[in-house]
Amino acid sequence: MQTNDFNYHLPPHHIAQTPVEPRDSSKLLVLDRNTGNMEHRRFTDLPQYLRDGDVLVFNNSRVIPARLHGNHEDTGGKAELLLISRLEPGIWKAVGKPGRRLKQGSKFYIETSFDNELWFEVLETGDDGMLTIRLSSEVIIEGAGQIPLPPYIHVPLSDPERYQTVYARIPGSVAAPTAGLHFTPRLLDELKAQGVKLVEATLHVGLDTFRPIRAEDPQQHVLHGEYFEISDNASAEINAARQGGHRVIAVGTTSVRLLEQAAQVSERSGSSDLLPYAGWADLYILPGHKFRNVDAMITNFHLPRSTLLMMVSAFAGRELVLKTYHDAISKGYRFYSFGDAMLIL
Repeated sequence: MQTNDFNYHLPPHHIAQTPVEPRDSSKLLVLDRNTGNMEHRRFTDLPQYLRDGDVLVFNNSRVIPARLHGNHEDTGGKAELLLISRLEPGIWKAVGKPGRRLKQGSKFYIETSFDNELWFEVLETGDDGMLTIRLSSEVIIEGAGQIPLPPYIHVPLSDPERYQTVYARIPGSVAAPTAGLHFTPRLLDELKAQGVKLVEATLHVGLDTFRPIRAEDPQQHVLHGEYFEISDNASAEINAARQGGHRVIAVGTTSVRLLEQAAQVSERSGSSDLLPYAGWADLYILPGHKFRNVDAMITNFHLPRSTLLMMVSAFAGRELVLKTYHDAISKGYRFYSFGDAMLIL
């Protein structure tokens, strides 16, 4: 298996630059991974494919305004910082540019309309480009930070809430769990009315959403951990569905990752049920992975040579996924964060 086995050509005009309105008017490609059958629908048709007792697992993490700009305290030189994960109050892992300015001990003041004494300081630099930084106050994030849109989106977002799901509640992500962007309150109410269980868990999306795989052997790629939580109530709902013969459907690859990570943790604890858990997810899902907790998934269309495309290929098969992607391109589907969706059954 090589990284290039997961490559495909996407004409640039297929990269969605803006979200559709309303959210649930996007296209939905329904793929049966057992038969290879494809249907081309709208996201509003999703309830037709779900049954009474099915469980939808949503990632309720909220994107924080994690992109900061500062000026060096001595030279005035500008630097940009992207917060990745919170280690403790005021201490964060981050990446930034230009690297020559972000040296250990360097300090940058952040211009805001409400306080001229806010700053961040570089405590440590890593060989992998990761920084450990200290914020003078975490009020910087909400007061001066910007929502960090992916690098392939070049059109400014007029409403930052369009890069949040309608059920986002727990701040901590640096990228949206984008499969959830298609849901509207009306659609969620319709699903509940037909007996579908809506379960929330949390995984704070980190650097790996942006990081391409550079190694030719994907197994040499290293994932950074992302904090996740599955509550008592969430695990109980999922276990009840399993015991009742109902399906567990992950909304997005982040939900897949947290469910499969939690399943492995539970197995190591000797439990056949899914246990509540809070910790760090570093599970790297490649073809050959045995899925323990996911029967179907809702997902967007992912970048070539990416860990997310590999995860989807592990679930549905590489050849079928690439064939489906080529079919979607030919039919004008929109790709990536603001693009259209797939339901893989």
